[in-house]
Formats: sequence, C-alpha cells, structure tokens
Amino acid sequence: MKKILAIVLAVAMIASVAVLAGCGKSGDTKATEAASKATAEQAATADQKTGGTLTMATNAYFAPYEYYEGEEIVGIDVDVAKAIADKLGMELKVVDIEFDSIITGVQTGKYDMGMAGMTVNEERKQSVDFSDSYATGIQSVIVKEDSPITSVDDILAEGATYKVGVQLSTTGDIYITDDLGDAAAERVTEFQTGNDAVAALASGKIDAVVIDNEPAKSYVAATAGLKILDTKYVEEDYAICFAKDNTELKDKVNGALKELIADGTVQSIIDKYISAK
Repeated sequence: MKKILAIVLAVAMIASVAVLAGCGKSGDTKATEAASKATAEQAATADQKTGGTLTMATNAYFAPYEYYEGEEIVGIDVDVAKAIADKLGMELKVVDIEFDSIITGVQTGKYDMGMAGMTVNEERKQSVDFSDSYATGIQSVIVKEDSPITSVDDILAEGATYKVGVQLSTTGDIYITDDLGDAAAERVTEFQTGNDAVAALASGKIDAVVIDNEPAKSYVAATAGLKILDTKYVEEDYAICFAKDNTELKDKVNGALKELIADGTVQSIIDKYISAK
C-alpha cells in the first residue's frame, strides 16, 4: 500500500512540475514577444526619424546647380542635398526628370523633395511648401554678341518683335511671359531644357534667352558668339520644395539646412562650383 501511495505521489509531483514549467514557458514567450514588438516599433520610429532614403527630384541641365559629369549627376544642389541627407542619417537618391514635372511629382508623393535651382514665388507656393532659402539667383538675358538688344527694356519696348526662349515653367518663363502680356503667345518659345533654348539662339531661331545667371555663364562659355547682358532682369531666392502635407520632413530639412548654413558648409559648396565657372 505504501508503495502504491509513493508512486501516486511521485506521479502527482511530476505532473505539477510539468504544469508549472509549461506556465512559465508561456509567460516567458509572451514577455519576449512583447519586448520584441516594442523594440521593433522603436526601431521603426527611429528609422522614420533618421534612416531611409531621401529622394530628390531635379532637372540635371542647369549647371552648376545640377548637371551630368559622365553618368553621375553633380552640382551645388546635389552636394547640398547630400549634406542634408548625411545630417539626417539618410541616403540620398537623385532622380532626373523634366523641370515642369518636379512640383507634380513632389505633390503626389512620388519624390520627397524638389531641388533644381528652384525659385520661391507666389504661384509655386500655391502648390508646394518651401524650405528656407539656401542661395540667391539672378535672371539674366543671353543674346548673340552682335545683337542690337542691350537690355531687357529693348525686349519689352512697345513695338518690339524680338523672340525670346525660356525653359518651360522656370521663373524666366513666368517673368517674361507676364511682362510681355498678350504678345507672349507669339514671342515666347518654351523649351524643355536650357540647352535647347540656347541652341535655338545660336542657330538664329530666337533673339534672346532668359535664364538664371550661373547656368547662363556655363552656356555662354560653351557656345561661341554669345554673351550675357550686363543688366540684371530679376533677383530671386532658391529653396527646396515639399508636398504641403509633408511638414515633418520640411522641418527636419530646415533644421539640417540651418546648421549647414551656420557652419559654412553651404557657402563652401557654392564657392566650389561657382568659382570654377
């Protein structure tokens, strides 16, 4: 009898231990899963704050702000964007598209930001938000060396018939189209790139090109028989554009940009390219 009782007690103890062990394993698993989930959530949040890819839309025919060097897109905007991405712990991806598609691409979320020597103006502010300005631009006029045009006033004078080329949707396009009013339909030709506009000028198809001053310098240096008029057309500020609902990214980029301007990084990038042109 004692023997049978001992066996029964032993079996009961084994069963009890097994139950306790089983409960302990279940509790540990739940705790581990909860900890893993919390860690994953923290990692995801950190990645959103500092990691991932920053996609920049540009039009790479606007030297020295963005242009091709072999198969690589380089320039002021690219270097500034890389510096911003480094500050944010992100990897920069640069996408070359038509200039007039940049704002739409940013609006729809296809690209994180647009950076293409883009001027801040009221028309664009209706569609996108802008960062703080990081550079100043000037709209200039390119003509042939023997051109009778000596200033923008000659183009805008009553009775003038000079034909002007611009890059589609740039501020040069906006300014000269507005200033010419009804005559713009006949006298302004829009091109997809500044290269195309300058080529049309060199071949005599148009009489002048309105474009930003730094690219103008590059085009004149590369094309015989052209010059830039001494008089400035318009002065303006360059900035980065974002979708209006992407305020978090805009604020982060502004924070990084502020530091890069304060420590001289942005100016050194500008000097690197402009002093060489």
